[in-house]
Amino acid sequence: MGVKRGSGSVFARAARLSGASALACVLVFAAIPLDSAVAQTAEDLIPQPSGNEQMLLEADTLIYDNDQERVTAAGSVQIEYNGNRIVAQRVTYDRRTGRVIATGNVELVDRQGTKIYSDEVDITDDFRDGFVNALRVETADKTYFAAESAERRNGILTTFNNGVYTACEPCEDRPGKPPIWRIKAQRIIWNGEAKTVRFERAKFELFGLPIVQVPYFTIPDPTVKRKSGFLIPGIGYKTELGASLTVPYYLALSPTYDALFKGTYYGRQGFLGEAQWRQQFNNGAYEVRVAGIHQRNPDAFTKNTVDSSVTNRGMIGTKGQFKINPRWTFGWDVLVQSDKNFSRTYEIDGFNKMVQRNEVYLTGLNDRNYFDLRLMKFNVQETALDYLNGKEVAAARDPKQPWVLPSLDYTKTVEDVAGGQVRFDMNVTGISRSRQDIAVGLPDHPSRPPRPPGIDVGDTYRVSGIEGETGRVTAEAEWKREIVSGNGFVVTPLLHVRGDGIYSNPSATSIDAINAMAGALNGTPYSHDLALAYSGVEADIRSSYFRPMATAGLEFRWPWLFAGANSSHVLEPMAQLLVRPNEAYGRTLDIPNEDAQSFVFDAATLFERDKFSGFDRVEGGTRANLGMRYTGSFWSGWSANGIFGQSYHIAGDNPFASPDLVNVGAYSGLETDRSDFVALFGVASPTGFSISASGRFDEQTFETRRAELKTGFTVGQLTTSARYAFIQKQPLYGFTEDRKELTVSGKFDFNENWSGFASATHDFIQDRLVRNSIGFQYDDECFTYQMTFTQVRPTDTKETMTVGFNVSFRTLGDFGSNSNVLDQ
Repeated sequence: MGVKRGSGSVFARAARLSGASALACVLVFAAIPLDSAVAQTAEDLIPQPSGNEQMLLEADTLIYDNDQERVTAAGSVQIEYNGNRIVAQRVTYDRRTGRVIATGNVELVDRQGTKIYSDEVDITDDFRDGFVNALRVETADKTYFAAESAERRNGILTTFNNGVYTACEPCEDRPGKPPIWRIKAQRIIWNGEAKTVRFERAKFELFGLPIVQVPYFTIPDPTVKRKSGFLIPGIGYKTELGASLTVPYYLALSPTYDALFKGTYYGRQGFLGEAQWRQQFNNGAYEVRVAGIHQRNPDAFTKNTVDSSVTNRGMIGTKGQFKINPRWTFGWDVLVQSDKNFSRTYEIDGFNKMVQRNEVYLTGLNDRNYFDLRLMKFNVQETALDYLNGKEVAAARDPKQPWVLPSLDYTKTVEDVAGGQVRFDMNVTGISRSRQDIAVGLPDHPSRPPRPPGIDVGDTYRVSGIEGETGRVTAEAEWKREIVSGNGFVVTPLLHVRGDGIYSNPSATSIDAINAMAGALNGTPYSHDLALAYSGVEADIRSSYFRPMATAGLEFRWPWLFAGANSSHVLEPMAQLLVRPNEAYGRTLDIPNEDAQSFVFDAATLFERDKFSGFDRVEGGTRANLGMRYTGSFWSGWSANGIFGQSYHIAGDNPFASPDLVNVGAYSGLETDRSDFVALFGVASPTGFSISASGRFDEQTFETRRAELKTGFTVGQLTTSARYAFIQKQPLYGFTEDRKELTVSGKFDFNENWSGFASATHDFIQDRLVRNSIGFQYDDECFTYQMTFTQVRPTDTKETMTVGFNVSFRTLGDFGSNSNVLDQ
């Protein structure tokens, strides 16, 4: 017969034998192309010996049948070549027929980590045709195929007969247990050229139960990241729009650009069409999105709103960002639409925020230098009309939003200047607004003197934005140096200079509003101490202003360390003195305040050199800040920190007691010579428990003016958090009533997959639950399901209920709705 036998391990010596070489070169992963999840070509899978690569062939016996031209490896066969491995009980190569047969617990592992298990593999040596019995496939990205048999034809099509597909890992304790979801099909056809997987007579099972059966459907190969085709539809419901069905189609045109088309039919409003284009470059990316609808039933919306007043609606939006070089970045975010609320009403992805900031920007960052240039236009997506019956609608916010042309920020930090650090800052801002933003409704106060004749001052009490143009150029420099003395004193001297050049061109309407506000403020209290009221308030409206400021300051800290056997504590008395002249134009209503309207005095801002939040206001006068800081560490992992202090106005004008167009200092806690007390204390544990409390308290009565309490902890499977907030009324700031609110949330993990969660917000002033939600979630490596129920009560007469759900199948897609809304 011409049969030769060998036994034992055969390594490099066997590789030199022609028969063994032919066997190894053909056998390594002969069956891998049968895997529809591998998505590789035959050329990729056939190893090409280079003569320099090491091959390892190990078997109990090698049999050479020269008459039949067969080479057989038998008994614990293992072949390794170029990162690939095949394990079987017996492998035979027939050189006359060109077929390879591997039998007995066949396992193949490629260099990407894909594993194939079978009882028998029969395939041609060119990988174009083959047959496999009892096939199981586990890919590197944890997707799984199984079939009674599989057949490969023409090197392209692989057919799994009575196959199963899932992305869920099998249960180790119960291998026979059905996965969370799986697809059973009479035939699964993988097209290696088109990179698609087609399921014929398919049945989708969830938790082992059949859910839906379809004649056929096709998905991209799981390893294909981008593939043209229909995506999973979405459903929804909203009272004004009706029930909706969304069908998306994805078009993969190139590795660097693609398109997404979505058609949504709303039962009450008709068809909404959307299209999105995305393109990626080496240095950035951009996208363009368009959408439009012809509303069939505008009357379904609330009367006299934007949504009810238009029929044809649409938008075009674009975003992009590009790296010019490692230091500079250019980008934009722009929305243009037919009306101001279209994108929010129809929830256009990426453009549905209530406040949309249209901007073009250029930023640069290098070492300690930062540059930021932006052109901006703010838009408020709201339902209120701009005009009704020929009159301006006071509640409309969008027409009061400004153009910002430009906003420029530049910062540079220089080290080792006279032993300290110098920081340079520049800000340039230009603002244009076509309608003034004023607040009306200031009630009369008994202490206010009679109103000037001929001027209606009873309504206007804030001018948040003037109608017209304003501009400002600010340049400032600050030097600081930290000096540590031998006895532990830390002294930080600082010098600061600043100059503002301001241009203002208010319209006649805004000039009247400012004059009216000056009259309204006279005699109006600006503090909780009603004896403190504005007097002699006048308007000083000019076309230009120059506002200089210089500051000399010293900060003292003296940290004391107390260490025990199980803990350490640091007490640090702190004092800060800031000497400076009065703020120019600080006693009159004049310079618009656009960027320093938000102001909170608390423990975090106690030692700020300038406590205003923006450049439009500058703090003047001499001020001292005193406080005590505490830090504690404990052997068990617990930690604590706190700060307590007060600020003192020593000389000059108090800028927080001076009027400005938005009354930013009123009721701030700094409007008196001795400020309110501010405090913060927090504790944290290594087990997940934390609690912190902060507040501002009256300097005479210690009455609480502002308070916040936050806590959170994790105990076993329960995680909770709570937040209580209280803010006393600030009439000149637009809040005529106290604000007091409690928010509680929690989550309980029933096991590693199931969890429940809930949250609630209670308004103590309105004495009602303004928002609450409850839901549950299942989450594992291949399947996620979430369902929530939410109630919102913005007023006593209106309540909104929302039922949302989302189902996600790994490798298949998401399906769900978050807009099942019922209005009452």
